[in-house]
Amino acid sequence: MSSIGTGYDLSVTTFSPDGRVFQVEYATKAVDNSGTVVGIKCKDGIVLGVEKLVTSKMMLEGSNQRIHSVHRHSGLSVAGLAADGRQIVSRAKSEAASYEKVYGEPISVKELADRVASYVHLCTLYWWLRPFGCGVILGGYDRDGPQLYMIEPSGVSYKYFGAALGKGRQAAKTEIEKLKLSELTCREGIVEVAKIIYGVHDEAKDKAFELELSWVCDESNRQHQKVPNDLLEQAKAAAQAALEEMDAD
Repeated sequence: MSSIGTGYDLSVTTFSPDGRVFQVEYATKAVDNSGTVVGIKCKDGIVLGVEKLVTSKMMLEGSNQRIHSVHRHSGLSVAGLAADGRQIVSRAKSEAASYEKVYGEPISVKELADRVASYVHLCTLYWWLRPFGCGVILGGYDRDGPQLYMIEPSGVSYKYFGAALGKGRQAAKTEIEKLKLSELTCREGIVEVAKIIYGVHDEAKDKAFELELSWVCDESNRQHQKVPNDLLEQAKAAAQAALEEMDAD
């Protein structure tokens, strides 16, 4: 970034001569330094997975969650600054509740993604705000079936079959592209997501991590829920076995 220090990065409302907003790019760097987050759309629902890096051995297992339910039928996973992520989760919950109160039906995943993306973008428009240092993957099940969206710190939102954020995103995307997502069930999907997250985790550089998995599918009665512990343990075991097999080769 040749323009660093020349004043173009002092305000989020200032464009550099080549049309870049540096503060948004810095926020994206915060996302890129985070643990990997993966979301895939299977034939019967959505699976979200997070590589939650454990920053201290004293930390209680299961604390500082990175996957949140924002409505009965939708959930959101956060990559980047967890505190910023909580603000987005809070806004998403508020938008979902407000929509249901006004229109008398659950908010569609597309409408929720658009509203959250607009809120994220709002923080790139005024000099007294800063961009959110996090990206989110939003998954849900509505009348149009399972839907998956990714929202970036700039407020850009796209719909995906499979998406990844964080430091292992490129390797994760490569692995997702190898999957036949339209043929996968969510039970099979949680194993594949676990394999991807274990595969992209760099044990030499990174700290230990916890695997968080959630789904919203026919098996969960189209409600966003954490993956049951027995299935989570099976997915972990399968991922570790696949990793050992790769190392042996």
